[in-house]
Amino acid sequence: QVQLVESGGGLVQAGGSLRLSCAASGFTFSGYCMGWFRQAPGKEREFVAAVRWSGKSTDYADSVKGRFTISRDNAKNTVDLQMNSLKPEDTAVYYCAARAYYGLGISESNVDHWGKGTLVTVSS
Repeated sequence: QVQLVESGGGLVQAGGSLRLSCAASGFTFSGYCMGWFRQAPGKEREFVAAVRWSGKSTDYADSVKGRFTISRDNAKNTVDLQMNSLKPEDTAVYYCAARAYYGLGISESNVDHWGKGTLVTVSS
């Protein structure tokens, strides 16, 4: 049974930091490109960050570049998102996603597995 379980969400003040974690099980984690997406209230879900199976290549949405860092641990089957300098506009439900792909690239249309999400609220 495939599972992606996010943790680490919560309430933080603007300028603060949070670290999200996603624990994967039920599939060969090292064969997947992993990503994070988010959905703000009243908006469509959007891409945030992705990491290649090796962990050596990453990609970010322009809105989070320089503030967020994605990383993975293939020994522990986890992928993390370190979020610094948080802004109120970062408030959203954050979803972990997995795509069976050895390259770097993930979008809503090619995600194979989704987590249920974790809420991040940034107060001004």
